[in-house]
Amino acid sequence: MPKVRDPLDPKISQWHLLSYYLRFFREKEGLSLTQWGKIIGAARSTVSNMEAGRHRIHEDHAKLIDRHFGTGRLFELLLWFARTAHNPDWFRQYTEYEKQATFTKIYHGGLIPLLFQTDDYTKAFVQVSDSQDLEAELTARLGRKQAMLGRTEPAFTWLLLGEAALASQVGGPAVMEAQLRQLRAMTDLPHTSVRVVPFTAGAHRGVDGYFQVIGLENRDIGYAGAQKGGRLIEGPSEARELSFIFDRIGAKAASEDDSRSLIERYLETYP
Repeated sequence: MPKVRDPLDPKISQWHLLSYYLRFFREKEGLSLTQWGKIIGAARSTVSNMEAGRHRIHEDHAKLIDRHFGTGRLFELLLWFARTAHNPDWFRQYTEYEKQATFTKIYHGGLIPLLFQTDDYTKAFVQVSDSQDLEAELTARLGRKQAMLGRTEPAFTWLLLGEAALASQVGGPAVMEAQLRQLRAMTDLPHTSVRVVPFTAGAHRGVDGYFQVIGLENRDIGYAGAQKGGRLIEGPSEARELSFIFDRIGAKAASEDDSRSLIERYLETYP
């Protein structure tokens, strides 16, 4: 007999609650994963991943499920609350989305994001973090970076970077020089666009903090950074708003060529 995985604990998060009831109603109807997949137009593996919390349902799925079970708008509303509520398990889901990204838009005003960091630059920030296990934290961050960079077809990445990230001397002169050299080299990659928002840009929408938009196969999601953690944004309207803000900041940024020149000017300050 195949081993049957236990259902998710619905007390952990709204997403776990949604996945729990997806499985509960399917089993109550006596439907297999394949049979249920035919009803909502999804593969068996997709249904299994939804019930395991690895994939998220979207509005069309929720409406089909409500119609089939006659549950009013129950699953549609569960999905809405899951998207708007704080999810204690958000970071695990965020890293899964990173691996699935078809494109990524990143804005950071004060530091060079993980995808563009040298290992020594990453280590400098880990050393000032509040992690209880610095080695494990460093290994986890480097593993995330490798998972994104090591893909056969890397996601196209647009980076808007505040000039302060170039001026800040993270880890000392040698570490920062190597970091700027790597950043400069990455501006030439075919799947990367790097533009710097110069000090002279003045006021812009980026002052509210770091954020990211991740394009998935059938929708976009967002991430907004903050002290002591961040927030995963699953709602389509809010994710679109982040893309709009990204474009507004981009209107203040230097061109790709001028950004390369600015990085090179900072490199010249190191002997």
